[in-house]
Amino acid sequence: MIEELNIDIDIPDIDFDMAIADNGFDNRYKRAKVAKELPGNKIKYSNALKLAKGIKLDKGIRYNCIVAGNFIFGDFIEAFIVNNNAKCKRLTISTLSLDQNNVDSLFNLISGQFVDELNLILSDYFYAHERKSLIPYIYDKLDIDNRFQLASAGSHTKIAMFETLGGKKVVIHGSANLRSSSNIEQFVIEENTELYDFWMEYHMNIIQEYKTINKEVKRNKSLRGQKLWDIINK
Repeated sequence: MIEELNIDIDIPDIDFDMAIADNGFDNRYKRAKVAKELPGNKIKYSNALKLAKGIKLDKGIRYNCIVAGNFIFGDFIEAFIVNNNAKCKRLTISTLSLDQNNVDSLFNLISGQFVDELNLILSDYFYAHERKSLIPYIYDKLDIDNRFQLASAGSHTKIAMFETLGGKKVVIHGSANLRSSSNIEQFVIEENTELYDFWMEYHMNIIQEYKTINKEVKRNKSLRGQKLWDIINK
């Protein structure tokens, strides 16, 4: 058995500001911006609908959430928007994966006029795996009135962002995909203009480069059968 060693190490006190000045780093480094103190809203929920009802879409909110494995993130997004009666100019979601129920939930938002524009970014791995099953279903359900775009890229981000007609910019980011995973997940909900604008620029670049819908070509009212199959298999 190895006995624990107690070693005393003298660590000098360093004035960080002076260290920067003395070493000529003042033009390279700067003090990090101090974040404003926000209310400590810490929430633990297993049910997406109950969580959505407990959150008010106020200016400057931030909620830190830990959720159980049966929590469905996609259900939360729909319930959060509907319960707050939020009219969204744009909803952008990036996720590794989703299921048919998530697609139906997004259909409820866009067909119910809660969302004017919907952008969905999926991982290229998931897109390839579901190319002949769920992907055609996504196009059929969500490509409404030229208000939907689907992009596929090597992205692992899990984030949802929307801007309301009232000017609120909301970011929801964390570990959760849209569908449940039987794992404990965490995410943060915050109304934050700077954060929203930062992530939107990054994700709109992905959408522009890896979009799969040519909006210059008018879509038939119903895209089914052989024609849809031919498009998917190009």
